[in-house]
Amino acid sequence: MGINIDVQSKFWPALFGGEWNLARLFRAETEPDFRYTLNLRRGTQVVRERSAKPSYASSILARASKISSRLIWLLAFSCPAIFAQGGPPYYTNDPGTPGNLQWEINLAYMPFLYPDHSVAHTPDVDINFGLGDRIQLTYENAWLRVDNPSPVKFGLGQDQLGFKWRFYDNKDSGFAVSLFPQVSINNPNNSVERGITPRGASVILPLEFSKKLGPIDLNWEVGYNLVRRGPDGWLAGVVVGHDFTRNLELDAEFYSTGTFHPSTDQETLEGGLRYKIHPPVILLLMAGRSVQTAGTTQPYFVGYFGLQFLLPSRPFEKE
Repeated sequence: MGINIDVQSKFWPALFGGEWNLARLFRAETEPDFRYTLNLRRGTQVVRERSAKPSYASSILARASKISSRLIWLLAFSCPAIFAQGGPPYYTNDPGTPGNLQWEINLAYMPFLYPDHSVAHTPDVDINFGLGDRIQLTYENAWLRVDNPSPVKFGLGQDQLGFKWRFYDNKDSGFAVSLFPQVSINNPNNSVERGITPRGASVILPLEFSKKLGPIDLNWEVGYNLVRRGPDGWLAGVVVGHDFTRNLELDAEFYSTGTFHPSTDQETLEGGLRYKIHPPVILLLMAGRSVQTAGTTQPYFVGYFGLQFLLPSRPFEKE
């Protein structure tokens, strides 16, 4: 996921206008008595009791614009050269693909912690395969631990199948664009009956962008989420970062998701790193929290703790 091109993320115009793809969690209302907590990028929905917490959708653009602007300018003036990359451990995807007949496999523990409940991917499995230099096939799923609040339930999440096509890649200008449709479907098990996954499928239709802007490389993403048996929604995200050494990359991300009817939103701010241990292994770490005050629909902690495997093994690309 995003290892061959210079930059990978999604959001320059919207960056200062601002929507982002946060911890990829948003709520989709489906039945009179329940809501779902949804991990957009990984297509995971978990049933939980309805919350009466009010929405903050009306102020999302102002908040995202203010925070994203400060973040970008901070990194621009504090780092002599910046290189960013979307994809794991971040929620924002990017136009990058593994390369022809190359594999990128990500294994991780992903917690989403709220004051009154929690969801964890134990583990999250994200498998990507390159066909040619511009196409990526993706399969992702997770073994879920749901504490809502009790008893704790374990079960298999929805399968997420994706097809990424980087249809524009101008190496001279440093600008690239991709389309990455993904469908999430249930497995033939009892996860729906146990309240771990939703009854219906969903389709995400996002565009990913990357652009070099002097010392800054940006990755941004915007998309629409079609939900069967639930309200449709949106997602958006931005990643910026800096390579401090040949092996160490530090990044910052702002991510946001929401629904249209009813109007809801959830925004998170994350920081993370990639550390190239030894071919083919890369350490992936990320931690963050909701921009808003933690509550029933706003996490006080989100994270990604995992490893990336680039196969077949080859020397890391030199920057």
